[in-house]
Amino acid sequence: MSRFQFVDDHRGAFGVKRLCRVLKVSRSGFYRWRKAAPARAERAAADAVLAEEIRHIHGEFDGTYGSPRVTAELRAQGRRVNHKRVARVMRRFGIVGLHLRKKVRTTVPEPSHQKVPDLIERDFTAPAAYRRYVGDITYLPVGEGRFLYLATVLDLGSRRLAGWSIADHMRTELVTDALRAAAATRGSLDGAIFHADHGAQYTSAEFARVCAELGVRQSMGAVGSSADNAVAEAFNATLKRETLQGAKQWSSAREARLAVFKWITRYNTRRRHSTIGYLSPIDFEQQTIDRVLLAA
Repeated sequence: MSRFQFVDDHRGAFGVKRLCRVLKVSRSGFYRWRKAAPARAERAAADAVLAEEIRHIHGEFDGTYGSPRVTAELRAQGRRVNHKRVARVMRRFGIVGLHLRKKVRTTVPEPSHQKVPDLIERDFTAPAAYRRYVGDITYLPVGEGRFLYLATVLDLGSRRLAGWSIADHMRTELVTDALRAAAATRGSLDGAIFHADHGAQYTSAEFARVCAELGVRQSMGAVGSSADNAVAEAFNATLKRETLQGAKQWSSAREARLAVFKWITRYNTRRRHSTIGYLSPIDFEQQTIDRVLLAA
């Protein structure tokens, strides 16, 4: 409670002059504060309305959105709102997005069967979609010490998850299936770069053969350096953070598969990404196509 509020609550019993003297606040300041009361009440009511809108968005995205994405979603709905106000209202009403936990590595480094250059060199951008991809493997805990494994193929141009594969093993088939899924989604990967770490699956002769078959140019960073594949690792960390939401595991493999499928669908079609102007990956790609058609 503010000191001005205390004065206002007790002024009938003790008088404004005495209370202001005891509390060491100015009477003029108190009267200005009282005069502004209707405006404060109006702002408080407006904040309460905004908080309900934020709660709806927060719940729709399983409590995963922080203030930047909430702001983008509100603006997309036609709400004119400042991101600082959204952050303030979220703090006031205890609406909090999820935070990253420490990454646990799953891929096992292995000396390459062939020398693969680093065609990315920590530049995780692309002039357009369809040209540069990154990938990684992450584990999905499903109880009783068991795991599923997810391999991803992420487009650096649009941040779209173009291909993915889930299995109960970490054989090379896991990553080749994900790459083939990306080729099917895109129609072709011919000439595209695919960047990964030095896990045994990505350094295998079988993966190299599939890359050659699809026309993919392989790229790898330094051995043991997570920074050289940071975007792929960050994507996997976000997926697990937003699907598990603090839980240690899923109750079954089926539950894990369904949760991941639901999240990936929403990620591609609706989840707003900060690096592409808070659009979803598919919306970003569609806007790019629209601009090209309009310029033709």
